[in-house]
Formats: sequence, structure tokens, C-alpha cells
Amino acid sequence: MSALVFDEVGLPADGSVHEVRSLDLRVSPSVHPLETAQAEAIARNWEAELAANPALFNGPLILQREIRYSQGHLEAEGHVAGFATFLWWRRQPELSGACHLFAYPVLVGSDGALIAVEMAPHTANPGQVYFAAGSLDLSDIVDGRCDIEGNMRREVQEETGLDLRAAEPDPVLYASYRSRKMTLLRLFRFRETADQLVENINAFARRCNEPEISRAVAIRDGDPTAHRYGLAMLPILGWYFSQRA
Repeated sequence: MSALVFDEVGLPADGSVHEVRSLDLRVSPSVHPLETAQAEAIARNWEAELAANPALFNGPLILQREIRYSQGHLEAEGHVAGFATFLWWRRQPELSGACHLFAYPVLVGSDGALIAVEMAPHTANPGQVYFAAGSLDLSDIVDGRCDIEGNMRREVQEETGLDLRAAEPDPVLYASYRSRKMTLLRLFRFRETADQLVENINAFARRCNEPEISRAVAIRDGDPTAHRYGLAMLPILGWYFSQRA
């Protein structure tokens, strides 16, 4: 077996799942340096993004400048940036100048299947399937730090109508890292089966005027081709279903 390659973050950039014992996700009061340095390029790309999808909104989010992981402790320094800056950054081949940290609440039915959502056509990731989630934003900042647990509760409520407080949370928070992109994840086990949860989520989406999702999806194995998964999903599915096996 080849040796794992660690980059400056302190984790292998292969998406493998690692335990997080403590974290400190600071938010600087200054605008992200990338937003200032690449203002013209960001503006040009935003025009193109809007032409392709007029429903996009350039709201503020938290984009990290650096992330560090060592012996279970995770630190990050984030700045406020526009969604336009994030969209420009994620199109850059080397993803230089920033990192993106977000949370995945992994919903688990009583039968062990996972529940994800397919994003609606008007969103920034139309047709992709992943766990209900979204970038950290201003509402997730508490005393100058990012509130990961609050972000997960809010995103799940907004996209699915489910309340994470009704589920049993796994005591362990995990990190999955791919180059310049970090996913924090926690398992939340519900009393309902996956099919029941899917039915409840789809009913909630039908009641919304402009739902963020097209439908809910039950995932029963780690087949990476079963749906049009977001790339961050693949190592997590492999990890979860290999544990069950």
C-alpha cells in the first residue's frame, strides 16, 4: 500500500475520514483577501454565472483562508466573502488563495440507509445528490467562531423540514479532506426508516414555494454511480458502508 500524502493542512487529501476531538473555527472581521485581490475576475465570472442561472444570489458566506489539523484538533481562519467569490474560486484549477470548510449532517434511517437530497434546477449545484448542507454564513457566527452544529440544524430544517434534535447524534465529529476542501460530518440516527424520512422530506418540499431540493434519496450501498453525487460524498459513502459491512 502506498503511503498517504499529507499536505499543509495536516491530513491526507484523499477524503479519508478522521476523528475531530476539538475545533476552533475563527472568523476574521476583515473581508477575505481573495475578494480584494481578484475583484475584477470575480465580477466577470459572476456575470457569466448569472447569465447561466439568473436565480443565483450573491449573499455573504464564510470562506476559509487556512485550515490546520493536528492530533484531532482542527483550527481554521475564515473571512466573510460573497457567494460570487466562492463560485469564482471553485472554478480555479489549483483552488489557490482559499479553503472551503462545510458540514455534512449524515441522516441515518432506522434501517441503516442514508438520506440525501437532489438539488433543484435553480440552485448552484443543480441535479447533484448530497447530504442536506450549505456553506457557513453570517447566521452561523457565534462570538467570532463558526457554529458547525447550528449550521447543520439550520440547513437540514431549511432543505428537508426535519429537526435534527429529534435524532440521536453520534458523539464523534469527523473530518473528510480533499485538496483545499474540508467536510465536517456527524451521523444523526432517526427512529423512522429511510423510506419514511424520504416521504416526509418530499412532502415538505411540495409545500415550499421554491424548494431547494427536487427530491429526497435513500442510499443503501456505497455504489458511486448510483446517483449524480457531489464529489465530497464519495469517500464518506465508502467509509460508512465499509463500516457496516
